[in-house]
Amino acid sequence: MPESNCPLVERIARVLAGAALSSNAEGSDPSAGDKVDAAWREHVNQALAVLHTAREPDEAMAAAGDVETWRNMVEAAIAQRVD
Repeated sequence: MPESNCPLVERIARVLAGAALSSNAEGSDPSAGDKVDAAWREHVNQALAVLHTAREPDEAMAAAGDVETWRNMVEAAIAQRVD
């Protein structure tokens, strides 16, 4: 399975920053990459809130795999330091 070299909190924060800034989403910038690079840290708390919510799998997720492993993985993502 491929692994990302970027912490999950950062990846989620970048998605949230991109959604706010890019014209491909809710923003107005047609080329927001540099702005996302500068602003993603402002979205870390929102990213952590998403992860706190995602700790508990729904019924379909629980049926598809190991619930305890999922929780452990999400908890590890929450605990990971993002600079």
